[in-house]
Amino acid sequence: QLQASGGGLVQAGGSLRLSCAASGPTFSSYAMGWFRQAPGKEREIVGGISLSGRNIYYADSVKGRFTMSRDNKNTVTLQMNSLKPEDTAVYYCAARLTGHSGSYYYSREEYNYWGQGTLVTVSS
Repeated sequence: QLQASGGGLVQAGGSLRLSCAASGPTFSSYAMGWFRQAPGKEREIVGGISLSGRNIYYADSVKGRFTMSRDNKNTVTLQMNSLKPEDTAVYYCAARLTGHSGSYYYSREEYNYWGQGTLVTVSS
């Protein structure tokens, strides 16, 4: 089970930190990802992090502004800086069971489990 938190309202240029807590004894077997879905648009990848945490993928739209990380327990975070109004969306964390410690994933179809989403609103 995945529980995302940390969303809210922020002004353009501000920062937010999202967290995704995973329950269950096998968190260390999952690659993780963050996706977002803006109103009227399809869900898109924000970033993916490998099981090891050493390899990370970022969408071009967030590269240089967002940072993903994971701890050794059960939490994945998304630090979002220099937020823009176009970052407004519901953000979802996702998990994929994998045996490949260095692989990240960036398509929706590759993920097995999804959190409930947390709303991020960036005002101009």
